[in-house]
Formats: sequence, structure tokens, C-alpha cells
Amino acid sequence: MNKYYDAIFEIIRTGHWITDSVSKQLKEYDIYEPQFNVLRILRGAKGKPVSVNTILESMVQRSSNVTRIVDKLAAKGLVERTLCSEDRRKMDIVITDEGLALLLKLDKKVEDFHKPMHNNLDQKELEKLAQLIKKLKGQ
Repeated sequence: MNKYYDAIFEIIRTGHWITDSVSKQLKEYDIYEPQFNVLRILRGAKGKPVSVNTILESMVQRSSNVTRIVDKLAAKGLVERTLCSEDRRKMDIVITDEGLALLLKLDKKVEDFHKPMHNNLDQKELEKLAQLIKKLKGQ
């Protein structure tokens, strides 16, 4: 059982290291990893309005602070919120042109962070790693 917990600890530690490192790369733009994640989700919606719940369901690392994240992005002019026409209790959120432009810069920063690690594992190792993680999750 110790080896199991050792492996789990390495997965968790690596996940936090990646998240923290990405946030450090984006800090100069006053954007943090969860905000970057939300912007990417909104870009993926291709201009269609998205609800807070849809964003939450799509996040890599789910956060109960999604509303606050969206508020901060809106204050920076990176997203727009409007009342949902079908349900006035919900907000429709879309990424702005300014948000899309910033996201291109952020993508480059994140890509530059990952680039040195690209060759640490070959294709077979990457496939095996993904397969083992899915197996661990019972998928």
C-alpha cells in the first residue's frame, strides 16, 4: 500500500507544481492558472454564451470561486456577462476580443513553460503514462 500512496503523492505534487509554474508564467499579465483555464473554456465556446455551471464542469481543476474568477476577468475587460435570455437567474459569459488577444500571449507563455519537458518522455512513455493514470481512475 505504501507504493500506492507514494505514486499518488507524486501525481498530486506534480499537478500542483505544474499549476503553480503556469501561474508564475502568467503573473506578468496579472492572470493566474484558474483564470487562464476559464478564458480557454470560453474561447472553446466559439462566441456562444456559457453559464458559470458549464465553466465549472469544464474546468481542469474545479473551483467554487468560478463566479469570482469571472468577475475579475470582467473587471479587466476580458469577458462580458449578460443576463441569460432564457433564465434570468443565470448569467451568459463570453470572451471579448481583448480576452482572445491576451489568450494568444498566454498560450505562448504556457507553451514556452512546457517546451523544455517535451522530450523528457518519448511517445510510448507518454501513452503509457496516460494509460496508467486512466487505469488508476478506473476509466
